[in-house]
Amino acid sequence: MTATTDILPDSERRGFIGALPPRLRPYASLMRLDRPIGTWLLYWPCAWSVALAGVGRWDLLLWLALGAFAMRSAGCVYNDIVDRELDKRVERTRLRPLASGRVSLRSAWLLIGLLCLIGLLVLVQLNLTAAAVALASIAPVAAYPFMKRITWWPQAWLGLVFSWGALVGWPAVTGTLGWPPLLLWFGSIAWVIGYDTLYAIQDIEDDALVGVKSSARRLGDKAAAGIALFYTLALILWAAAIWSVRPDWLALAALIPAALHLANQALRADPKDGALALRLFRSNRTCGLLVFLAMLVVGLSTH
Repeated sequence: MTATTDILPDSERRGFIGALPPRLRPYASLMRLDRPIGTWLLYWPCAWSVALAGVGRWDLLLWLALGAFAMRSAGCVYNDIVDRELDKRVERTRLRPLASGRVSLRSAWLLIGLLCLIGLLVLVQLNLTAAAVALASIAPVAAYPFMKRITWWPQAWLGLVFSWGALVGWPAVTGTLGWPPLLLWFGSIAWVIGYDTLYAIQDIEDDALVGVKSSARRLGDKAAAGIALFYTLALILWAAAIWSVRPDWLALAALIPAALHLANQALRADPKDGALALRLFRSNRTCGLLVFLAMLVVGLSTH
């Protein structure tokens, strides 16, 4: 086996990335094109907010999806730039393009620039209020990779960032902010803490070795209970967002499918089973869809 083969992850030898020309594969890996779950999780709060506001412009759902893809991809590249030395010491991340030296730092920054141009294209489709709120996310996004060195709860900061779309979608439709998007945002933050704790379970041993903090390490054997608590808080806040738009007990029933889905995750979560935790984490793409359908039913019925 050659040295080149030694530094190629399996994801670059098969699937979508494996079908690309060899020179493009490391950049596709930087953007996590083989793992679209992150784009979905960033997109859903945007879609919820647009749906609860009554949609207005259906094309917004497509523009925000493009924005979620571009910004999630740029965030992954930025995260790898910040973590490149740390990634070399973790088994799961040592073959990432920057950590393994297959992509230069300059090239990574150029890729971020290109992705931000796509983000700018999306930004000009929004009204002034929504665009200003979207731009305000830059500072917390830039700070996120450093949080796992500072706090046991970097998942909470990720929640602030990954839920930001809830603050963008509503004003993109209505032109103003208000309690509904704020409640959606707070609920999404709790949801993110829950599902990212699941994700962090698979890295508990490596994180302990390199001194990286996480909610999964902090909660330990109580991780499943913590996940259940955050999911419950998310459902309460989403229900409050719905109530603020349509104060009707029947409207809250729209959240039942999502509640059952999250309950199943919490009941099955096992802090000693990283493979199961990863599967449950990925199932939040479905949860996001269920919440979207709930918000869409309520939003359309109200507006």
